[in-house]
Amino acid sequence: MPSAFESVLKNKNMAYRPQGAASPGQAPVRVAFVLMDNFSMMSFTGAVDALVTANLMSDMPLYEVLTVGASGGQVTSDLGIVISADVELAQLPDNLDVLIVAGGFRVKLQGTPLLRRKLRANATSGALLGGLWNGVFFVADANLLDGFECAVHPESRATMAEMFPLVKVSSRAYVVDRERVSCAGANSSLRMMLQLIRRTGGEALVGAIEEILRCDESGDDASDLPPIFVETDPTLPQSLKLALELMWQNVEEPLTIDELAACVKVSKRQLERRFCRFLGATPTRYYLELRLTRARQLIQQTNRSVTEIAVATGFVSSPHFQRRFRDFFGVPPGSYRSAFGRKHVSQ
Repeated sequence: MPSAFESVLKNKNMAYRPQGAASPGQAPVRVAFVLMDNFSMMSFTGAVDALVTANLMSDMPLYEVLTVGASGGQVTSDLGIVISADVELAQLPDNLDVLIVAGGFRVKLQGTPLLRRKLRANATSGALLGGLWNGVFFVADANLLDGFECAVHPESRATMAEMFPLVKVSSRAYVVDRERVSCAGANSSLRMMLQLIRRTGGEALVGAIEEILRCDESGDDASDLPPIFVETDPTLPQSLKLALELMWQNVEEPLTIDELAACVKVSKRQLERRFCRFLGATPTRYYLELRLTRARQLIQQTNRSVTEIAVATGFVSSPHFQRRFRDFFGVPPGSYRSAFGRKHVSQ
């Protein structure tokens, strides 16, 4: 079901819309991770989490993830956790879309003939290649990084620069350079993967993933807040930030747009222009979407009746609320609760 949301709040609600009937579409992007012995678990899970979360946003899977054991069917991470890989390196297909080597602090930077062959075969078929932590070393070792910029852990930068003089070793946390991607450590793998997803899925998909995975960066009560970048974007005019704060504080008894404009000391027309420019919708539309977003949260997370939720989100009548909720989410509130509510919620 196409989202009825116009503003940036569509990102906050993308994962919570009813899925329509699956229809044939583009085949999922095949992404394989070669797990080296002692690979960084955190950098690996950060990258995979972005892909798995992206799949939650679509009726059909967008990405197919394959784990590959570099030295067998089981690989031990830097945390001592043993991972059962989907396939061993010798079984790795030669026609993947993305092939990433997962490195780590204790990974031995010593390539093998088999890994070189697999990287070269996939590069020949057009795959995007990359590395996590110091995993990009193995791409360079296969002579597939000459002329590219890469990110690598600081402890491996001197080694990379000395062994591969044709590779531009960056001090950045992550790098996406044409058909090569790399990150320097555990905290940057998610950002690297989001940049990669942005290429194929677009900004809206990335924004929706960030809403799920980065909500804890917004504060103690992130579930009630708008998309992360709205709070942190330094370009937002102060009057707009104040208007947003007033909206968040007055969901149950919405202010008029004239009242909002007067409170933030700008004209109604100026306020409308700023909302359209920065948030993608008029103040009236954004306010409605904010209230419906809050209603969706209350339906999912509480036992409150539909009537109580209508009142709590500023709707004058339960029938009016139910109509607007159906307009945005495709089903009435009661049906939505049955499909998306917590198991303990009364139906």
